[in-house]
Amino acid sequence: MKKRILIIGGVAGGASAAARLRRLDAEAEIVMLERGPFVSFANCGLPYHVSGVIPDEGSLTVASPQLFRERHGIEVRTGHEAVAINAAAREVTVRLADGSEQTEHYDALVLSPGASPVRPPLPGIDLPGILTLRNIPDVRRIREWIEQHQVKRAVVAGAGFIGLEMVENLHLMGIGVTVLEMLPQVMPPLDAEMAWWVAEHLRSKGIQLALGDGVASFHQTESGGLAVHTAGGKVHEGDMVILSIGVRPETALAKSAGLALGPRGGIQVDASLRTSDPAIWAVGDAIEVTDRVSGQPALIPLAGPANRQARIAAASICGHPARFGPVQGTSVCGVLGLTVACTGASEKALERAGITDFEKVYLHPANHATYYPGSSVMHLKVLFRKSDGRLLGAQAVGGNGTDKRIDVLAVFLQMGATVHDLAEAELCYAPQYGSAKDPVNIAGMAAGNAIEGLSPLTHWHASRDGALLVDVREPDEFAEGHAENAVNFPLSTLRRQWPDLPRGRTLHVYCGVGLRAHNAVRLLRQQGFDAYNLSGGWRSHAAAMATGKG
Repeated sequence: MKKRILIIGGVAGGASAAARLRRLDAEAEIVMLERGPFVSFANCGLPYHVSGVIPDEGSLTVASPQLFRERHGIEVRTGHEAVAINAAAREVTVRLADGSEQTEHYDALVLSPGASPVRPPLPGIDLPGILTLRNIPDVRRIREWIEQHQVKRAVVAGAGFIGLEMVENLHLMGIGVTVLEMLPQVMPPLDAEMAWWVAEHLRSKGIQLALGDGVASFHQTESGGLAVHTAGGKVHEGDMVILSIGVRPETALAKSAGLALGPRGGIQVDASLRTSDPAIWAVGDAIEVTDRVSGQPALIPLAGPANRQARIAAASICGHPARFGPVQGTSVCGVLGLTVACTGASEKALERAGITDFEKVYLHPANHATYYPGSSVMHLKVLFRKSDGRLLGAQAVGGNGTDKRIDVLAVFLQMGATVHDLAEAELCYAPQYGSAKDPVNIAGMAAGNAIEGLSPLTHWHASRDGALLVDVREPDEFAEGHAENAVNFPLSTLRRQWPDLPRGRTLHVYCGVGLRAHNAVRLLRQQGFDAYNLSGGWRSHAAAMATGKG
């Protein structure tokens, strides 16, 4: 008998599930219900249509209802909002655009409701001009508001991925931007000392940052603009406000069906994406997944995992064995010419999970061979398990090639590789793309040297424990700036000067980025000194001091 499959939600997860269901079952009746006017649109491209970087709205729509019907034989109903599920009867109550309701039966049901922007019940939150970005109608509202009110200044509340993408696109439109963030850093997924590089870049572009101060209320000004009052008593004015303070999984339908929710508040699913009801599957931003590093439940609202989940749910519905594995949250964001990317666990995430067996290495390599024109500095942090070198996470901030390095590290992490594997990675090389020793290789070498005790690492936050700071840069570099109480023993003269260093005292050795310090540590340890390489060198000093990591 022909199977009837209902899909609730027609964006990334829902649309991908529908397409694969048809490929696996040519006869099933597949109906996709979407409460909005569009399906299968590229929501990750929305900020770039606001500014016109993506000029054509139609290019954001990957597939239309007509295409689904003609090419795949899938019925797509927009303006159809699923409002309740009767799991016992296998029925969904659907509200149409005119307010009427109807009932739809299913043999299998896929939930892909996504996540909704957080809009806290703050005073003035519903004032005109306070906008969020989730779908194409939201883009239209933002564009219309900018045009009609001749917006010159905007306040963006929230400095995560969507918030900073909106900052970039508003800036491209010539709009002045103030960013409010409750946390003391931008880009919350990163560790603070890595996010510092992003903040400095934003400031260099004229973006005003108000960090460590959350929104308390909104008021309309006498001139018709908006005033954002913060918990710290500050007031920031603008002609519009973009709310980007996070998303929460949409679970109302799951609750109406009596489905189990996980400890993070998302829909609980098994490895085949089946919920606690055997006839209902769920995918996308609304579900809980397993964090690959910590093994704990997590909410990771990303398009990549949503599409992979959709494939596996479709396979499961059609009787094909498939399992969705842990997620590591590999992400990338463009910020006014800067690339910010990460994968796996951050240091703060490891600490929250109670994982203490880890070490970190900082590097500041060039993105390609420095003798080839146009090279730029990349800031890289790699976290690994001290006991066996297993890769735990990585973060990078830089220019061209930053995303490439995180993609490589993401695959290594997914495969359970160690830093020793990074050191041996065979990656493509030409001077305009990289170096013979790629940053990935160098990270593995530095971490491997630390594990083997050849060049053990220390960090700026540990440099005040009574150790002697030894700066092995040249005297002119030392004169331009150095750590407090540091002594200068240039690497170029260290072979004859090392006897002047005090015996019986721990030495924390640093240079510009870590290479000269590594050479110095090797020499000093062979002379019997308890010497450590201060990872990241002087280039990491400012970030460490500014963020409490010093």
